[in-house]
Amino acid sequence: MFKSYVITLSLVVLLALMQLSGALEFHDCGSKTGKFTQVIIEGCDTTKSECVLKRNTNVSISIDIALAEVASAVKTVVHGKVLGIEMPFPLSNPDACQDSGLKCPLEKNETYRYTATLPVLKSYPKVSVLVKWELQDQNNVDIVCVEIPARIQ
Repeated sequence: MFKSYVITLSLVVLLALMQLSGALEFHDCGSKTGKFTQVIIEGCDTTKSECVLKRNTNVSISIDIALAEVASAVKTVVHGKVLGIEMPFPLSNPDACQDSGLKCPLEKNETYRYTATLPVLKSYPKVSVLVKWELQDQNNVDIVCVEIPARIQ
């Protein structure tokens, strides 16, 4: 009886882990003077392992950040990594202190919400891509770096 209970419990745990493994995970890729606490991507199904980015659309992203150091200026740098090669994503406004919800200077030990729009150009190929989103301070040091698994459709 005890043996069958252990087997049943093991199967339940295994199935739960299999379902969780399909969920979207955002990874830190080298944050130095801050950390992200939440990432929200408009229209992204977080039960899937990748965000679907539709070509010829704009995607809104919000990143909640907590700072450990003062930042007098913040710029946004976005790359797409395909087959190990990083390619820059052009942004119309890389100044994160302008029209992104951030008012610089950013203070130490405070939390902020950064928002931006990423154009997904029609010319982008239909591929899986690891989006690397960085917010860098006045010294080009990553305040926050987050990796977002995505697929361009």
